[in-house]
Formats: sequence, C-alpha cells, structure tokens
Amino acid sequence: MKIYDELEFRGIICQSTNEEKVKEILNNEKSVFYLGFDPTANSLHVGSFVQLSVISKLQKCGHSPICLFGGGTGFIGDPSGKNSMRKLMSKEEIEHNVSCFKKQISRFLDISKVKFVNNADWLCDLNYIEFLRDVGKYFNVNKMLTYDCYKNRLQDGLTLMELNYMIMQSYDFLYLYKNYGCKIQIGGSDQWSNIISGVDLVRKKENAEVFGLTTNLLTKSDGKKMGKTEKGAIWLDAEKTSPYEFYQYWRNVQDSDVIKCVKMLTDINIETIKEFENFKGNQLNEVKEVLAYELTKSVHGEQEAEKSRKASEEIFKSGGISTEIPTKNLDSSSFEDEIGIVDVLFLSGIVSSKSEGRRLIQQNGISVKGNLVDLEFKLTKQDLKSGVIIRKGKKNHIRVVLS
Repeated sequence: MKIYDELEFRGIICQSTNEEKVKEILNNEKSVFYLGFDPTANSLHVGSFVQLSVISKLQKCGHSPICLFGGGTGFIGDPSGKNSMRKLMSKEEIEHNVSCFKKQISRFLDISKVKFVNNADWLCDLNYIEFLRDVGKYFNVNKMLTYDCYKNRLQDGLTLMELNYMIMQSYDFLYLYKNYGCKIQIGGSDQWSNIISGVDLVRKKENAEVFGLTTNLLTKSDGKKMGKTEKGAIWLDAEKTSPYEFYQYWRNVQDSDVIKCVKMLTDINIETIKEFENFKGNQLNEVKEVLAYELTKSVHGEQEAEKSRKASEEIFKSGGISTEIPTKNLDSSSFEDEIGIVDVLFLSGIVSSKSEGRRLIQQNGISVKGNLVDLEFKLTKQDLKSGVIIRKGKKNHIRVVLS
C-alpha cells in the first residue's frame, strides 16, 4: 500500500488543498515537506505524536522533512483553539523549549535526513514596515476574521499582535519554499486556516503552486482531545509523565478508541490491524496491551516498556506491589501512631482537599490493599513503612510511603 493510501487507512488524513495532486506527490514522487512546532512548553505531548508518526512514515518513503521550530512565532502565540491570549514567554524560555523539542524529535527520526530550522532566524530580523508592504498587503482582514481561529475570539477580545500570527506562519511557508524547495505543509486540522493562507501567499508572491495537508487530531470517541488526565497532559518527557504512567494511559483507553490509536500512532502492519478490528469484548484488552507496549517502547525505549508491562501485570493480575507505580511521600512527623485515610489522601497529595477525599470514599472511589475503605479507616506507621498501595477510582494506583 502506498503512503498516502496508508495514511488514509490509518485515519490520519483530514483534508488537503488539492487531494489528487498531494496524493500523486506523496505516492509517486520525493518531496520536501514541513511541519511546525511552536515551543509553548518544554516537552511535546501525546497530541504531537500523530505528527511525529506522519513525519517518520513519510521519511521512510523517501520524502525529506523539515521540522520548523517556532522560535519567532513563539513570541506571539497561536490563537487557534484558545479562549484568551496565550501567556507571553521570554526569549530564554522559548530557546530552552526549542532545545527540548529538538532532542525529543531526534529520537523518532533519522536526523541525518531531517532539516531543523527555527523561524526566529528570519522573522526576528524583519523590518516591520517593509514586511507590511511586501507581505501584509496580500492579506484581507475581513477574510481572516471569518476563520474560526479569529472569529471565536472576537467576543472576548483579539489583539493586533495575535492577528499577525497567521501572516507570520504564512511567511514561513514562503521562506521555506524559496530557500528549500518545500512544497507541502502538514499540520493538525486546527491549523487549516493558517496553512491555506500560506498556500495563497506563495501563489500570489511566487506564482507557484504549493499544497497543504492536515491530519486529524487525536480525539476520543466523545470528540474530546485525547492525552488529558486529572493530572494534566500526557507528556513525552519521562520527568513529566513517567514511563509507567504513560504505559497505563494507553493500557486503559476506552474500547471504542483503541483501534483508532493503534492505527494513528503505531507502525503495526495493516494486516494485523485488520485482524484487531474483528476483536470484541475482552479481546480488546490484548490490543490495549500491544498499544501500550509499542508506544512506550517508541517514546521511552524497550527497557522501560518491558518494566512498565511487568509492573502493570503485577498490579492488575497478581495483586503485587511494583516499584514502577507513582509514589507519594507522607511526612512521618505529621502524626503519632496512626492516621485516618482522609488525612493520608490529603497530606500525601493524592487529593487536593479533604472534602474531595471524603467524597471519593463515600462514592466507593478509594481502595487500600485492594479493599474499599470507609471514612473511619486508619493506617499505622508500621503499615506505611514499607509502602501502601492506594487505588483512586478504577485505574489510578499510587504507593504511599513514610518519609
């Protein structure tokens, strides 16, 4: 199966500016394409993994990727999907985040065949008046305000600074076309308006045809973005999301989402996926284990994937205690000989308030050593000395130990 057809089968492709031409280029030619990463944090999250998967698959087919880091656009911030203006970052923060992104992305690609660029190299030195005359004249503000990324912000306020973001990203495409022969921009479906604006700018300025391709966002069956937990985002950085937590997230995806995740995020061959599509009920747990293992191996390496798999088996199959599950410390000086379960939950940071702890217990949401507890339950220092496994909800296991 050729690459465009494979991406379609995997449910990755959302839309393109010229489907027939993009399909022809990706299936039968060797192209230069680019993807942009705005450094809004010091780590990529699982939502970015779709993009990394696309880059990797296209690279293996002989296409040449450009990974663009938004060292310049990061000073502005993309308003797409935001209800208010992004927090402005310092130059040092942006440069640090770019450095972190580059290290992470390098783990997934053959970096000898990737060009890394930073749009700060051309955006930060632009003469504003010249830029407005040379590029700004091609943008119709009335049309820009019809795009969701701007239209949805008009009621609450859209700054002039943010209005420039689309122009800057469009200029990136123009710059990469002129300097590297880049003819395709790829991005998430929320980037569609920015991408088509770049395609239009290249056409108007250079009388040349370039193309845009968007990928589906990683969403759950209810339409909400995937990769969020009560703790926050699922990151690709092991310091922000441990390999065990990463593994558990994928091991516990909904039945209705597991096949989609296998398709979009892994390199599991198509024939195997077609077999998985016939699985029902408990059989889907096998697919979840494969998904969790393969993604953890891709992000954190085979050794961590194996450790996480074994830890999961100990917890969920044999009832054992694993050193891989998240650990919370409880200050031994905070109580004498025994302590109530509500205080354990609050003082160890498992819950943010005692009222939340009480509510979870009353709703049968807290288990200790595999047994549901009530509000009167207590633990002793001896219990906690070697660590106690507390389950919060159905899936979150935390070890609490004395410090």
